[in-house]
Amino acid sequence: MTHLAQLNIGRLKAPLDNPSMKEFADFLDPVNRLAEGSDGFIWRFTDDEGTPSSYLHTPFSSDDLLVNFSIWRDLESLKNFTYRTVHSYFLKHRTKWFEKMERHHLVLWWVKEGHIPSLNEAKKRLDHLQAKGPSPYAFDFKHVFSSVDVKDNE
Repeated sequence: MTHLAQLNIGRLKAPLDNPSMKEFADFLDPVNRLAEGSDGFIWRFTDDEGTPSSYLHTPFSSDDLLVNFSIWRDLESLKNFTYRTVHSYFLKHRTKWFEKMERHHLVLWWVKEGHIPSLNEAKKRLDHLQAKGPSPYAFDFKHVFSSVDVKDNE
């Protein structure tokens, strides 16, 4: 059985403690808790203290980059959370808080049940999508590949 991994990154327009970021910062923890309670949610990257993944960690080396990295049961579960909850408000208004990314900022890929990818693996998938375009190895919401397209060695 497979699950869906997702990584998305965003370059902040200002630090999270800047008044212009207050609305986004105030909802960061509640939206993350909503994700964790959503049907189909499996795992979310956090630091050793359980702080949300929305703080920069290696391998992305930039103080203004937020990282969101999670695993979902399937594509429909992730879509339900992304587009049919309060999360959709922040997605629609992201230009208030995030710079426009010139490169891919989201990547999806299938993982075997029980596998928790590393951030390095996630970055490798994002880089692959950027360099080679969508494939069963790395894709996006516009170009989805079935989990049956995934080979055992991917």
